[in-house]
Amino acid sequence: MAGTADDPASVQSTYPLPPLTLFSQYTDDHVRNGSAPKPPRPMADSYSMFGMTCHVDDTIIRPLESQGIHRLYPNNYSHHKELKKLNHSILVNFLDLLDVLIKSPGAQKREEKLEDINLLFIHMHHLINEFRPHQARETLRVMMTVQKAQRMETSERLQKHIERCQELLKECIDSLPRDISDLAASLSDKMEFDDKQPSKQNDANDESESGSDRDQFMCDLVDGLE
Repeated sequence: MAGTADDPASVQSTYPLPPLTLFSQYTDDHVRNGSAPKPPRPMADSYSMFGMTCHVDDTIIRPLESQGIHRLYPNNYSHHKELKKLNHSILVNFLDLLDVLIKSPGAQKREEKLEDINLLFIHMHHLINEFRPHQARETLRVMMTVQKAQRMETSERLQKHIERCQELLKECIDSLPRDISDLAASLSDKMEFDDKQPSKQNDANDESESGSDRDQFMCDLVDGLE
């Protein structure tokens, strides 16, 4: 997303968005009913990239001989030593080119020095590219190391939470009665006590009713004697 004049601090994308006519054809409905464009077929033989014809079976780092370039260093070599030699050669040829430009800028030797410097840079670039697989492996190793550290940290935090939960459960268990039979007995006694409460009230009502009947009988007897 490119920034605007009204919002200069807006986020800018490194790569431009794909054309609207392309990604608008890959909607959920189009993908579901099969009307979305199919992906391109794998290349079978060769293809063109930046004006160069490349073959699918080419190696990642193509040899200099396959590109029609004469090799300046032996087959068995040390990258560090050869890179230092190439660096020194480029500096020497650059100084020679300055000397030629000062003395005779239009001489044929100027073109020769430019070609020599160009060839030296090609060799240096090729040696650097041979480190790309090693760089990819090291990048992957660093990424996996970082992911491992993040997962270890996450697992340690999870283990701490688990231990805290176990401590809370232990505290809850310790707060309960030691013997489960004591808990059952206390619950049974409470239930029996609750059951006896209504019967006691009923007995008291019966006794009060019987007492009132006796009192009424005695009153009637005294009235009859008078």
